Amino acid sequence: MLKDQDFLRVPGPTPIPPSVQRAMTKPMIGHRSSGFKEIFSNLVPRLKPIFGTEQEVLTIAGSGTSGLEAAVVNVVKPGDEVLVLVTGAFGDRFAKICEQYHIYVHRIDVPWGQAVPLEKVRECMEENHNIRAVFATFCETSTGVLNPIADIAKVIHESSEALFIVDGVSCIGAVKTEMDCWGVDLFITGSQKAMMLPTGLAFLAISERSWKVIELNDQPRFYLDLLKYRKSMNDHSTPFTPAVSLLYGLEQSLNLLEEEGLENVYKRHLLMKEMTRSACRALGLPLLTADGNASPTVTAVKPTLFSSDDLRNFLKKEFSLTLAGGQQSLKGEIFRVGHMGYCSPADVLQTISMLEVGLRASGVDVELGRGTAAAQDVYLKGEK
Repeated sequence: MLKDQDFLRVPGPTPIPPSVQRAMTKPMIGHRSSGFKEIFSNLVPRLKPIFGTEQEVLTIAGSGTSGLEAAVVNVVKPGDEVLVLVTGAFGDRFAKICEQYHIYVHRIDVPWGQAVPLEKVRECMEENHNIRAVFATFCETSTGVLNPIADIAKVIHESSEALFIVDGVSCIGAVKTEMDCWGVDLFITGSQKAMMLPTGLAFLAISERSWKVIELNDQPRFYLDLLKYRKSMNDHSTPFTPAVSLLYGLEQSLNLLEEEGLENVYKRHLLMKEMTRSACRALGLPLLTADGNASPTVTAVKPTLFSSDDLRNFLKKEFSLTLAGGQQSLKGEIFRVGHMGYCSPADVLQTISMLEVGLRASGVDVELGRGTAAAQDVYLKGEK
């Protein structure tokens, strides 16, 4: 292990490209200057394709959770009824935010590792006609599940006038997203995952239906008042001090995504998912999610023959490889491999090789190279 060497393979924060790091070292400028307005006005339209929308995308200086809270406090108010689809820790976070603002929450709790069942959504919507909004998570980071957002949206809109609000923090920018086509009313992501930036920016794409509701909502809010951000955007600015250096980084991050091409970005993430899952199967590692529900950005493994935390600790000490552990009910039960953003098939091959050594050190009788070979085979087939 070399000093200052680190291999970060968690589902956020993710590694930052060197060119993005360099961009963030540019000299500071006044955030009310014409120079800032020029930068900001050029950035805003470039976010639209990533969300699959023609709507403007707002930028808030805050973490992804600030975007989730902004969605709640702008769309609903105390006493309103909402439905939250909980498939893991971050669906649960949406419910907790709503409850904090005294909003009446209906929950559909799904066993962790499974995707949202559409019929349960339909039943709940048909039984509760006062639901104003439905909250869901696109990629549930805590389990590696990718929920069927387009299908969920269809069910909601067929049975109600409720708004559909989606946390896309751990997959937008890595997974094909079609906000307008799918019928999502408010989509949120953060900077520190597939967008290849440090934590500190939240992005929100908002439908016309949502704006009509937001304009009539008298729920008190200040920093997270989206009407303020929309008004300032018309002047190519933000209502409060923006994270200027992060916006420099965003400019370069968008350059990288556009140079690669979004469709190629999505294919790369699908390839890395298949490489990781094939390697795990070859090594006899139980996957938490079924293939059809697996996210292209994070893979969760639930071992039965060894301690996931002991494995993670060994890999961190021996190789400076950081894997994520489980959250809440899965704490100590799983480990998670992040493969998103500034991550390539070469990184996956390196990670699998280190994982094999860690398994041997944990007393698991695995054939060294078996998982790596499986991942290599997927890569070679995917590159044809």
